[in-house]
Amino acid sequence: MSVSVTVDLVILTVRDDELQVLVVERGNPPFEGQLALPGGYLRGRETLDEAAVRELHEETGVDGIRLHLEQLRTYSDPARDPRGRVITAAYLALGPDLPTPVAGTDAREAYWVPVKTAMQDGALAFDHVQILRDGVERARSKLEYTTIAMMFCTEPFTVGDLRRVYEVIWGMPLDPSNFRRKITRADGSLEPTGDRRVHTTGRPAALYRRGAASLLMPPFLRTHEYAS
Repeated sequence: MSVSVTVDLVILTVRDDELQVLVVERGNPPFEGQLALPGGYLRGRETLDEAAVRELHEETGVDGIRLHLEQLRTYSDPARDPRGRVITAAYLALGPDLPTPVAGTDAREAYWVPVKTAMQDGALAFDHVQILRDGVERARSKLEYTTIAMMFCTEPFTVGDLRRVYEVIWGMPLDPSNFRRKITRADGSLEPTGDRRVHTTGRPAALYRRGAASLLMPPFLRTHEYAS
């Protein structure tokens, strides 16, 4: 029995104050005309990581080096693809307000859609709803103990900008004072720029860039302790 290998991409960004995912309208069978996560077959002597970076660039026009890109997990259900035995390695890609996507060679269109819409049963072809759900939960979990939330922020950013990322991805309001105290005390997570953003009302807000730390110490857990 022949086995094919593909990569699929869960590409997440925050646009229009919502967590959104990139999907494509399939131009070929199976599931022609349906929405799916972008991806494609492993080529030649490519590694999985190389294939993921290539597909990311083909579908978004964005250099994968600029984004957070990590392997999510492997999906190998024998019935996941009606064309035969296809094993896919899913990747999670995160970035700030990514550009309007350009459809690849085997897709009619590419869109950003709200995650809450794309995660509905039957919204995506193949097993892509489950892959998306796994990717979103990975992103939500990593906000607790890593500095990955800052990958959704365009530098420089304010603590308020960063708090809004947490609120959008976790789907819950956070107390501004508690959030500021927690995030500014995390060792090496934020680096002050020395500049401030002037608002039409209220005090100017301090601007930050990502610090050297990749882990939040101490972690910022999803509990009601920090919720509004």
